Amino acid sequence: MAESNNKLVLFAALGANLGIAVAKFVAAALTGSSAMLTEGFHSVVDSSNQLLLLYGERASRRPPDEIHPLGYGRELYFWSFVVAILIFATGAGLSIYEGVHHVLEPAPVQDATVAYIVLAISFLLEGASWLTALREFRRTQGELGWWQAIRRSKDPATFIVLFEDSAALFGLVIAAIGVFLAHWTGEPAWDGAASIVIGVALAIVAFMLARESKGLLIGERADPRLIAAIRAAFAARPEVTAVQEIITIHIAPRRVYVSASIDFEDDVPVGAVERLIAETEAALRQAWPQIDSVYIKPKARPA
Repeated sequence: MAESNNKLVLFAALGANLGIAVAKFVAAALTGSSAMLTEGFHSVVDSSNQLLLLYGERASRRPPDEIHPLGYGRELYFWSFVVAILIFATGAGLSIYEGVHHVLEPAPVQDATVAYIVLAISFLLEGASWLTALREFRRTQGELGWWQAIRRSKDPATFIVLFEDSAALFGLVIAAIGVFLAHWTGEPAWDGAASIVIGVALAIVAFMLARESKGLLIGERADPRLIAAIRAAFAARPEVTAVQEIITIHIAPRRVYVSASIDFEDDVPVGAVERLIAETEAALRQAWPQIDSVYIKPKARPA
């Protein structure tokens, strides 16, 4: 998978969501629509999420220090998990609350035309952000399928924005249907029902994002092809009798920690072993630039 341009995706989504949020709140005030108010909350949450991901991107690039010898790469994973929680607690929670409230105490939609105009403008802006995220995701996807690419990705920013924008587009369609049914039938409860549907959709998206972010935060292995390349590189050396355990873990989207247990020939001097490790490591780094730290432990094979 190729490296992604996260900042482009995040800034595009942030700009779209800020403009959309203002428009939706104005429309909600003018129409009294629950679905429009819910969509306004949704856009505010999305804007906050992009700010948190931008902060996580920046914080994750801080160099290692005495307290964090492997760096701060997992800051991005932490803030990605926080984003998933915010989508669930704020986006989904407020949407469902507002929906239930307006179903139990329905208020008529005042001016459906304003709502339709704002929804159309929001759909265009959100669609532009979605296309930006989609192009970036496809660029990094390679030959993998959609779900496989998401599961293998170690850079959550792009697929989080793609998920958010997909949920936003779905929410806009549902909001439009809710406003139309409430206006056409004269039954404002349809507007509240649309808010509930939007909230459920956001809860599903939040659960999926939380699961992926949790795996990254706990620690996931590197690409199996990288692991195979490490094994093959050491096994090809005549001084090596066996390559035993190889442990890899992503400490940032493009930084991998590597630890390996290698059995060397007993008569190989220490200096030769040091040169072998240095040469093999240099070759691996050239082919796989994401390799960050390499620790080799000489270990005899079990008898």
